[in-house]
Amino acid sequence: MEEPLVSIIIRSFNEGWALRDTLPALQAQDFRNRELIVIDSGSTDGSVDLIRQAAPRRFIAIKPHEYHAPRVMNLGMRLAASNYVIFLNADATPVDGHWLRPLVRALFNPQVAAVYGSQLPRPDCRAVFASDYDACFGEHRAAAVSRGFFSMVSSGVRKDIWQRRGFNEALQYSEDAEYVRWCRSQGFRVVYAPQSTVVHSHNYTPSQAARRSFGEGRAEAAVWAGSPRRFNFVRTVMLGWINDVRRDLAFCLRTGRIAEWPHAWLIRAHQRSARLLGFRDGWRTYRTAASGRGFTAPIWASFRSDENSRAQVDPSTA
Repeated sequence: MEEPLVSIIIRSFNEGWALRDTLPALQAQDFRNRELIVIDSGSTDGSVDLIRQAAPRRFIAIKPHEYHAPRVMNLGMRLAASNYVIFLNADATPVDGHWLRPLVRALFNPQVAAVYGSQLPRPDCRAVFASDYDACFGEHRAAAVSRGFFSMVSSGVRKDIWQRRGFNEALQYSEDAEYVRWCRSQGFRVVYAPQSTVVHSHNYTPSQAARRSFGEGRAEAAVWAGSPRRFNFVRTVMLGWINDVRRDLAFCLRTGRIAEWPHAWLIRAHQRSARLLGFRDGWRTYRTAASGRGFTAPIWASFRSDENSRAQVDPSTA
């Protein structure tokens, strides 16, 4: 029986160094009935030439300042001709020709709203970040499961469920985690496909790590269902930092990278402090200011699918 069509969406920006491996890896996939959609945010490093050589069905070029993750993801979903939509970061390279099939197979279940695959850090990944990948995708990933972890880097979404409300364009970070939280609240499943693996990692500077944590904390405020007082210096920064560096120590000892442990202290301090600041800023932005009375429901509780109709495809960029 003929395999159903699958849509693959890649978002790219100056990642030609990775696309040189990622695009051929897509061509080598054993699931053949697929279309490729690429949305590039103004690359100037030769990425566009590589993408055009791959002959995607749709190629959308936007300017760097026009990039807004949830809006671009909603655009890609609307362009997709299939009900089975796969997202792959431009800098995430499938390790073999069997990356695609496990993601697609999971989406065949009408109760599965989303699926995500496994990630391996690149060989040059610093220990503090490799520790995060181990916690999320390694043998000891129980904590990631318990907190409802999800990653859009290598993932899949059913379009018929997405059409009920889409990705929340009010957010600037963690729109993927917010979306799957909504899916779970509606009774749908979000599953992990460890057989689908990509190589992907970043070595963030302390300031870059802080910037990301600030954005994630800000987004967390939008969906937080408990009291904002649970986010405080003692709990979020001090105790959170201690737990992080203890986990990093165990990882460094297990992998023979103890010399990198002091670097982890610095990164975790920046991350934890920024997360608290981001949460407080997000609470003021999404909750206090929105309600005018100091509290309102999580932002996803009232988000409507028609809010995603604003972004349109510019035919001149197709």
